[in-house]
Amino acid sequence: MISETGKPMILQHLGYIELPPHARKGGFDHAAYRCADDRLYVAHTANDAVDVIDCAADRYLHSISGLTGVAGVLTAQERDLVFTSNRAEDTVGIFASDDHNHLAKVLVGHRPNGLAHDSLRHVLLAANVGDSAIPGSATASIVDVEARSVVASVPMPGRTRWALFAQGQDVFFINIADPPCIVVIEASNPTEIAKTFEIPAAGPHGLDLDVAAQRLFCACDAKRLICLDARSGKVSHDLALSGTPDVIFFNAQLGHLYVAIGDPGVIDIVDTERMRLVETIKTEAGAHTIGFDVQGNKIYAFLPGTHRAAVYRDQG
Repeated sequence: MISETGKPMILQHLGYIELPPHARKGGFDHAAYRCADDRLYVAHTANDAVDVIDCAADRYLHSISGLTGVAGVLTAQERDLVFTSNRAEDTVGIFASDDHNHLAKVLVGHRPNGLAHDSLRHVLLAANVGDSAIPGSATASIVDVEARSVVASVPMPGRTRWALFAQGQDVFFINIADPPCIVVIEASNPTEIAKTFEIPAAGPHGLDLDVAAQRLFCACDAKRLICLDARSGKVSHDLALSGTPDVIFFNAQLGHLYVAIGDPGVIDIVDTERMRLVETIKTEAGAHTIGFDVQGNKIYAFLPGTHRAAVYRDQG
């Protein structure tokens, strides 16, 4: 495919995957890929379910129901587990990727959203959005996955967004919308905030990590992408985006960052070597979330208006 500039498009559109119709108003949220079974798990919030996609065949397989207000999905690659944050019932869901009939739920804080997993200690962090009308309700719940219980609750300085675990540093990172910052929790002492990185743009939202270069990518509501050192918090780049971003994924193999933007409905592709926006692909209005197949270099954009996924391959 050729762009309007005459250059080959970075993302090649492969087709669509039809997903179940929405049971009520709403759409999709976070998605996570699992390498071992080559499957993508996406939160179908409108259906209180997780839809499962076979990435080898690019087809819908089935849905896992009973996850009220599901917002986040995370796969534990080494543990054959899938986690969900079920915002409308204040729980996280835990199930085996090949046996979702045995779904366990753990009561956490108020309105869980972002998830991060420490595979060594088998600890799950749930970043709870909270309620602005309830002081102190924004927290991070630390869950002992084996015991199926919360072992700590850490107060957050404001509304949480996405989270991740950095194995090399042995820390959790959590985006905070306001005040705009990233909080750091040490996995060896997950009972308090160890340090805070200030972010020079309103509304930190999407978050990912360049492990090799130890860089954090933080996509902000202010239509900015902030790149900062994951150890010191020093900002190295501040890049304009095409709109207000949500989910982001970093492709370490190709050095591309994919940014989902619901309004007007596009994916921004950032060359992370030069820290430059190199392509913008139209998706659909309201398509604020994507999934990333690491093995196939494929990106799935979830389209709420037509309840399907648009499939693209990064051609490098």
